[in-house]
Amino acid sequence: MKTFINYSADCDFPIENLPYGVFSTEDKPEKRIGVAIGDEILDLSAIANHFDGPLLKNKQDVFRRDCLNDFMSLGRPAWLEARSKLQILLSNSNATLQDAEVCSKVFVAQKNATMHLPAKIGDYTDFYSSLNHATNVGIMFRGKENALPANWKYLPIGYHGRASSVVVSGTSIRRPRGQTLPIEGAEPHFGPCRLMDFELEAAFFVGGPPTNLGDTVPASKAYDHIFGMVLMNDWSARDIQKWEYVPLGPFGSKNVGTTISPWVITMEALEPFKVPNMTQDPTPFPYLQHDKSCNFDIKLEVDLKPKSGVVTTICRSNFKYMYWTPQQQLAHHTVTGCNINPGDLMGSGTISGETSDSYGSMLELCWKGTRTIPLKDGTTRKFLQDYDEITIRGYCVGDGYRVGFGSCAGKLLPAHTE
Repeated sequence: MKTFINYSADCDFPIENLPYGVFSTEDKPEKRIGVAIGDEILDLSAIANHFDGPLLKNKQDVFRRDCLNDFMSLGRPAWLEARSKLQILLSNSNATLQDAEVCSKVFVAQKNATMHLPAKIGDYTDFYSSLNHATNVGIMFRGKENALPANWKYLPIGYHGRASSVVVSGTSIRRPRGQTLPIEGAEPHFGPCRLMDFELEAAFFVGGPPTNLGDTVPASKAYDHIFGMVLMNDWSARDIQKWEYVPLGPFGSKNVGTTISPWVITMEALEPFKVPNMTQDPTPFPYLQHDKSCNFDIKLEVDLKPKSGVVTTICRSNFKYMYWTPQQQLAHHTVTGCNINPGDLMGSGTISGETSDSYGSMLELCWKGTRTIPLKDGTTRKFLQDYDEITIRGYCVGDGYRVGFGSCAGKLLPAHTE
């Protein structure tokens, strides 16, 4: 596809991508919906009248909202119609937006924009769906012979997270304080977390009309409830987690903050990068079965930048290592009748590859503190130090182009003193 917008071959946002986000500018501070193209943002509130197809001509106001929820609720046929219209408007052969005066009104340079959460997140759930990650953690804490819980290969394990502490990329995270048990058998201690970690994840936003309480969505029909994907860092306080998680699982150790990238990559943009689902043994129950692939070749990288400013890439992984697919995660989420709404966020869980340099957390990279991670500035890490900045990047490589997610970044600030 050819567009009149100029960008390099390694740009994250070519015309084949067209992700949705919410932005504002200094001269126009109200939040509005945009689409990333090259280094620009196309302001959809300024061109809403151009969505004149049969499904959108009476729904143009969804592009004038301050979040994507209403657009997400319309469903896949409307999403496809919008994507087709955007590619037509941005093509070389269409003059509608190419006039200099029009361009100045409808395009905003990304460098001049402030990004916001793309949706109002009513509910947030995080899963535990990477076989390599679950195996690594199990070996650390239960031994090689008992690495996976008995239920792990039967269902996508997850927990309900805290939607209010999901933040957009660029938001700093404060080192939490809480209860820990530094010495087994001794009394617990209250103070700043000592074992602060990141988790390399992706997440998907739920779309389509809301479901009713009591309704279920089998995996075979779940794809049409998946609007698009973002990168995610589920910041984790490991020592707080270890003390609190029995018997009900993560709580304060996981509501510290969850960072997501601002641009939502649609499933249509990811379609060319599908790879076969992982072989699952035993065969899942029927409600978890789906024929078509919902796994993707998304290359993932994690950078750590300490106070010195010297960046080290500490992890290279890939989304294709996921055992449970997004469709299966959504199916299991609803199997008991839990209703879902457009804008709900569902995290993949930590994504770890097969080799030690592809592990998606400090816990694994330092193997529970028994190894050190060398950085390019000559220092080392086991867990995160104050003022460390974590940046996650993800992209798919096409023929002469790439579909990227942008970045998911956050800096760890010191704990409050009181």
